[in-house]
Amino acid sequence: MTTIAAPASPLTIETIQSVIEAMPVQGRIMLRLILLQYFDVTDEEIVYIVTDRPDPRCVAGTKPTNTSMTKESIRVVTERRDQYLRQVRLKRERTWLQCDSLRRLAQLREAFADRARTLLTGRFSVSAETIEALRASSRKVLPRPATRLLDQRWDADEITAEDYQQQRLSIEFQTQLRMAEKYRKRLDLAERERQSAIYAPLQDHEIAHVWGLPAGSLAARKVKYLAQYLQALQAALQTSAAATATSPLDLWKETFSVLAEQPIERSLSTYDGLEKTESALIDKLTAMVWGTLAEESEVKFWTSLVFGASSNAMHSEITRNLFGLQRLTTILNDMDASPEAVDEELLKRTSPTPKAQEDQTALPEEKPAEDEASTQMRDHVLKSMFGELHNDLTGGTRS
Repeated sequence: MTTIAAPASPLTIETIQSVIEAMPVQGRIMLRLILLQYFDVTDEEIVYIVTDRPDPRCVAGTKPTNTSMTKESIRVVTERRDQYLRQVRLKRERTWLQCDSLRRLAQLREAFADRARTLLTGRFSVSAETIEALRASSRKVLPRPATRLLDQRWDADEITAEDYQQQRLSIEFQTQLRMAEKYRKRLDLAERERQSAIYAPLQDHEIAHVWGLPAGSLAARKVKYLAQYLQALQAALQTSAAATATSPLDLWKETFSVLAEQPIERSLSTYDGLEKTESALIDKLTAMVWGTLAEESEVKFWTSLVFGASSNAMHSEITRNLFGLQRLTTILNDMDASPEAVDEELLKRTSPTPKAQEDQTALPEEKPAEDEASTQMRDHVLKSMFGELHNDLTGGTRS
């Protein structure tokens, strides 16, 4: 059965921008507020919002005769715009960083598992049936008890170094498989959240908070200018040659899809105290990337990383900090994931602890024999303390 590829959308970012720019100023502001995560509301448009806001001191049905504005009113509208701008764009960046990090972590764990399988079959001659059995039981194996039992057998000289490394590598193979599956499941959830964030317009109550319009006036303007935008967009597409071969589009949904393809501007983040010190955070992120972080610690650490706080509380989007996720991306970029580097890490990780040889055990040093002079001096000091005579240092007994 041949799969038919979906036709490319004739809608482009340039078309969307040109249609919005051609709208009246009131409609242009409305569309830019709705699509705030992709468009900016300029300072000139903020001035228009301030002059267009209804005066709550006026009686219903009348309009103010003096529409003067103050610096305070401009500052208030600007702060509200910046608040929602940071909120929606942080969410877009965070969900993208989540998906990108989880995708790359899953690929890393699969690469580690593949190299562990290659070492088991090539270096230790493990059969394909044994590899499949290890793969099938990877969900049920608890790595810490298995590793502890293996260490006890090694300390008791019940197992050779080669057998130890083979079994330890088998445990590592299963651990990497299990972590890869865990990251793929997280990625599915993160992708759903990202899709929800991509298609999320600014809500009516948020637009009303910025613009200061009553709900009824806001709803009427929104319906009017959305219809005007879609009609102008449809007319612009009909004039293009590419539109003749495409099926009808959901232009509003397609608008979000096309705008989401724009590069994400990276926000400035500062260290927020996660893991108490920045060096401890970097060490933990590095351990997570290399797959050495304990599974029970990894779950809580990932939650703290996503929500950008060291506590277990769920913080709002505007208070989140992306410092940890941004550093995770940097470490992933700098990591050497070549087969040689992965093999070296796996062999180092699974090697047994060297044992001290019995013949090399340091014997307690014998105390040097004390000379006669030091012995006499010690006796002299002791006898002086007790008031006894000590003829050995006075030249004999006095008559």
